[in-house]
Amino acid sequence: MSTAEETAGGEAQPWGEVTPDAARRLLLAAVEAFAERGYHATTTRDIAGRAGMSPAALYIHYRTKEELLHRISRIGHEKALDILRTAAHAEGTATERLADAVSSFVRWHARGRTTARVVQYELDSLGPDARAEIVGLRRQVDAEVRGIIEDGVRSGEFDVPDVPGTTLAVLSLCIDVARWFNVDGPRTPEQVGALYADLVLRMVGAKDTGSAQR
Repeated sequence: MSTAEETAGGEAQPWGEVTPDAARRLLLAAVEAFAERGYHATTTRDIAGRAGMSPAALYIHYRTKEELLHRISRIGHEKALDILRTAAHAEGTATERLADAVSSFVRWHARGRTTARVVQYELDSLGPDARAEIVGLRRQVDAEVRGIIEDGVRSGEFDVPDVPGTTLAVLSLCIDVARWFNVDGPRTPEQVGALYADLVLRMVGAKDTGSAQR
C-alpha cells in the first residue's frame, strides 16, 4: 500500500471515487511524486513509473500533468470542505462545533499528510481556470469556520475582535499540521486534534472549554 493510500484520511477505500483502477493508480503515484519532489520537478515519466505503467498510458486517463494536480486538489478540497461543513452544521454550541471542526480538520491533515501537502501547498502550480475553481472551494472552507466563530461571538461564547483574521489564523494552524506531522512522532492524529481544538478555543476566548471536551 502506498503512502498516499495509507494517509488519505483514514478512509476504507481512499480515492475510491477515482475510476478506473489505472486512473486511481496514476493519481496515487502523482500524489507521492508531487509531495516528494514538488509539482514542477515531477515529470509524467516519474508518475507513470511509480504507477508501474508506461508514459503513454498516462495520457489515456489524464491529458496533462496539470489535470492530475487539479483533480487531486479538487477532491482534497471537497473532502476538507465536507469535514468542516459537517461540524459547522451539527447540533451543539459554537464552542462544541468549533472544537469538532478543528479536531476533525487537524486529524485529516495528520492522517493524510502526504495528500494534504499537495492539496494545500501546490495551488500556485495550477493554471488560471483550475486555480480559480480551487480558490472558490477555499473561500467556502473559510466561510464555514468563519460562520462558527461569528455564531460564538453573537452568543457571547467567544471574544474575537477580528473574525476574518482569527479565521485565517485558525485555518493556517490546522493546515500546517500536514507539513510537520510524523507518524513516528510522540502524538497520534487524535491527540494533535484534541490539542489544537483546545488551543483554538483559547484563541477565541471561549468561555466554557470544558463542555467541548466531553
